[in-house]
Amino acid sequence: MADEFPIDLKSFKKIKLDPSKSALTSEEKDALKYNIQLLRDAIVYFTAAGAARGVSGHTGGAYDTVPEVCILLALFENPDAGRYVPTVFDEAGHRVATQYILAALDGSIPAEHLLHYREANSKLPGHPELGLTPGVKFSSGRLGHMWPLVNGVALANRDKTVFCLGSDGSQQEGDDAEAARLAVAQNLNVKLLIDDNDVTIAGHPSEYLKGFSVEKTLEGHGLKVITVQGEDIDSLWGGISAIIKHDGPAAVVSKRVMAPGIPAIEGSTHGHDVIPVKAATQYLEARGLGNLVSIYNSIKPLPNPYLCIGSTKEIGANRVLFGEAVNMVLDTLTKEEAASKVMVIDSDLEGSTGLKVIHQKHPEVFIPSGIMERGNFSAAAGFGFDSNKFGVFSTFSAFLEMVISEITMARLNNCNVLCHFSHAGVDEMADNTCHFGVNNMFADNGLSDTHSYLYFPADPAQMVAIVKTVFFNRGLRFIFSTRSKVPWILKEDGSRFFEGDYQFVPGKDDIILEGTAGYVVSFGEMLYRSYDAVLRCRQSGLDVGLINKACLNVVDEQVIRKIGSSSFVLVVESFNQKTGLGSKFGTWLLERQLTPKYSYMGTTKEAIITKIMQLSQ
Repeated sequence: MADEFPIDLKSFKKIKLDPSKSALTSEEKDALKYNIQLLRDAIVYFTAAGAARGVSGHTGGAYDTVPEVCILLALFENPDAGRYVPTVFDEAGHRVATQYILAALDGSIPAEHLLHYREANSKLPGHPELGLTPGVKFSSGRLGHMWPLVNGVALANRDKTVFCLGSDGSQQEGDDAEAARLAVAQNLNVKLLIDDNDVTIAGHPSEYLKGFSVEKTLEGHGLKVITVQGEDIDSLWGGISAIIKHDGPAAVVSKRVMAPGIPAIEGSTHGHDVIPVKAATQYLEARGLGNLVSIYNSIKPLPNPYLCIGSTKEIGANRVLFGEAVNMVLDTLTKEEAASKVMVIDSDLEGSTGLKVIHQKHPEVFIPSGIMERGNFSAAAGFGFDSNKFGVFSTFSAFLEMVISEITMARLNNCNVLCHFSHAGVDEMADNTCHFGVNNMFADNGLSDTHSYLYFPADPAQMVAIVKTVFFNRGLRFIFSTRSKVPWILKEDGSRFFEGDYQFVPGKDDIILEGTAGYVVSFGEMLYRSYDAVLRCRQSGLDVGLINKACLNVVDEQVIRKIGSSSFVLVVESFNQKTGLGSKFGTWLLERQLTPKYSYMGTTKEAIITKIMQLSQ
């Protein structure tokens, strides 16, 4: 890897813009255009390193908003800059490349460090995190969560203007509607610069969310809104200078195609994620920077040299298998029966949570929707308000925390909802803490007179078995999966544990191995790792047993008494150690007057899973 970042960020031209002047001079325009191209080249260059190492990285949004960022930096250089809070807040955390390049510009991190984008332990995760990365000035959290916080910054700085980069995707979140009402009611000097590129992960809002208009929505709340052409620097500056002069909350909505000037991904959903190395190479070569692309040959995904025993070398994606398993159930119905009995609603993540295959094979049950988790969950619940109808809802596990109130309402109304929360735990998560799905036990928030099952299958075969078994069960059911692929669990004879004559029974634990020395209890993607550790212990003469607890919140009385009567019980998971299975399991043992030596291992720090191989020591 090169010792120095080959795009000279030190050539960035520091200029000062005066918002009282609504037109740019030719010198200002030339300097802005130079800066925009410089930063866009750099963003393409270093985010493609994320593609090369296989960790994704979201190029398009950061690339899009470079003109707005360059204008804000020029405003902050103005002698009258004390009137601004000099932070480029952003409500779209996946545009983190913006924050990293700003950190490099101000010298907080060396520019060459950008080439470690999203690499493990590089402190450059997929969303900005305050206190982790030098130069990062805020944690953006999940999509659409920043504007309400920016309102608070404005309330604390009544005499200053606060800027926030926005997006049409972020604006779909309900938090922004609440933020808009407060900003207008308090006449806050919050200025939004919204990239309206009509692209989200699953498609184009103009197609799947007809009627949604960023401008009309904000105007309806009472904001001053100016619509501009984002790639026309005169139009963009005219809009920004106008909203600065306006007393109170205002927004510039920049119309542009996503990733303008990158032919391979321009205007497409592919621009939302990281730019492929081939597309970056084509772009850089067209820019006369083809001499830089050889670096991608030296960046490779890091293979895991460790081979776990007790499971297959072959791996499968449980998050995808969820959708395929649902299709297996729907295939048993006529199209008319399926449409009348089942409704599957997406929150712009169908390709990530397994719903895409349902959309393709059973469009009669599928509702494409926007980035509106709370409303979409409740829509699924409302469909399942009828005891013979069933709503299906899916999103990332981290977003479960956003729908807790809606889960309570669905439970109070005896609704039938099958929920799939993918990206649970921390395995292969290159984003930061806000995207770690580690608090999934929060879903079990009802009183003891009601029950909601939480299921975490250990491998693809068990995912299919669980979905087929519980699909038409009544009430709330939650199924979790990881972002990472997992192997199939094997029996001692080498056959797959959850295939053949295996029958999934809700509430029953799976005894993977009997043991006389004690038991490890695990689930999900930690089961095959625990299995490996247990088998190695047994090879060393320690007869440890293993339990797969796929039903996370139900006590299997027979199994808990078996393992609770042994010498020790160790729970291993990738959930938050404070709120996960381990925090409950010890209580369950004591309630039954079972007193083995007890401990539990879970996620305790960002980007770290406790190494379960320590079990063998």
